[in-house]
Amino acid sequence: MSLKNKLNRMKKHVIRNEDSPETKKEESNPVAERWKEHQAQIYSYDGQSCLIREVTYPLDYQHGLYQLGKFHNIVSMWNESDSSHPLSCKGHKASELFFFDTETTGLGGGTGNTIFLLGQAQVLSDRVVIKQHLLPKPGNEVALYQSFLTGINSKTLVTYNGKAFDWPQVKTRHTLIRESVPSLPAFGHFDLFHAARRLWKNELDSVRLANVEEKILQIVRENDIPGFLAPMLYFQFVKEQHPEIIMGVLKHNEIDVLSLITLYTHLSIKLLNTEQTASTIEHYEIARWLDYVGDKASAFSAFQSLADKGEDHRDEATFNLALHHKRQQDWEKAKEKWIDIVSTSTNQGIVKKASIELAKYYEHKEKNVEKALYYSEHAEKTIKKLIQEQPSLTSELDELQKRKMRLKRKYSENIARASAKNE
Repeated sequence: MSLKNKLNRMKKHVIRNEDSPETKKEESNPVAERWKEHQAQIYSYDGQSCLIREVTYPLDYQHGLYQLGKFHNIVSMWNESDSSHPLSCKGHKASELFFFDTETTGLGGGTGNTIFLLGQAQVLSDRVVIKQHLLPKPGNEVALYQSFLTGINSKTLVTYNGKAFDWPQVKTRHTLIRESVPSLPAFGHFDLFHAARRLWKNELDSVRLANVEEKILQIVRENDIPGFLAPMLYFQFVKEQHPEIIMGVLKHNEIDVLSLITLYTHLSIKLLNTEQTASTIEHYEIARWLDYVGDKASAFSAFQSLADKGEDHRDEATFNLALHHKRQQDWEKAKEKWIDIVSTSTNQGIVKKASIELAKYYEHKEKNVEKALYYSEHAEKTIKKLIQEQPSLTSELDELQKRKMRLKRKYSENIARASAKNE
């Protein structure tokens, strides 16, 4: 920020008594009075203004599956956990998580898309506070971001697709006015969209927040304004400036940030108490997630407990356990699990993978060409069963047939050598 702008910002805080906010509050302002009816007040800064609406909820307020205060228990559980999962808030207080959502004039990126509402929620020791910053009309973004950025004391954002959409949009708009407002904080970021997609993409037809609310969190929205109508209502509000026009959008955003609290609570319970709370498919996806983020010990434990249950995804879990043993060079245990799959599984996709692994194992580790050929042919037969529904397997079939031909040559050479030796 330039020296001139710094001086101008300092000058704004030198207020004469007759211009003080307290004096202005005494003056009758019909617009301000109308906004007060909706828990909102006008915020003025540098000749611009925005609206700040603040709503509080008690901790025993039930939003979907949980009371909001359950979040405090979740934070305590993470702080007592040894898990290094990306959703862990270990080292944080409850109030340091910043549940955040925006409303914009469009879905695209770039400077042509304006954020007109910044919504945030924090879980304090005795209540949940929701604060919304509304742009009353274009040309007031300095006031909007000044109000938003002043007093932020949180360390970590919690959003739904915020890494791809909300926060990049905030950065873009902030860049245009960065000389006039405070810098953006260096937040950590929990994006719950990616978590929801991992756990429920095969269970839900869509992982939009509204669908996750209804199908997973049991949140019922009453008289809700659909999100796609928000830009149209905002443009009408800009034109007419009646609070009632935009209140439905504010309420929609309010529910959004409350739902982030419930969703983070729900995901954390699934992650921290997988065996007791997760469905079989959730259990499997959590195990895969742990494996993906490099927590191999926790992933192994999750796969093992799933395999022991003998329910759905038992074979997938067993195959992943075999891969773990393979990485550890524990070939006997890996072989045992691959053979188990080939012998008992009805999941042809997993049988194919296990057969290929056994073919590689017998060729390269035990130098048993006959068994390597047997499992190559077994894998080939399995792929031929699958290929009509999965044409993409053609290239894998080609590779497997090359392997089979190579093994046949090796096998013939071994037979010839054995015959020559006997002679």
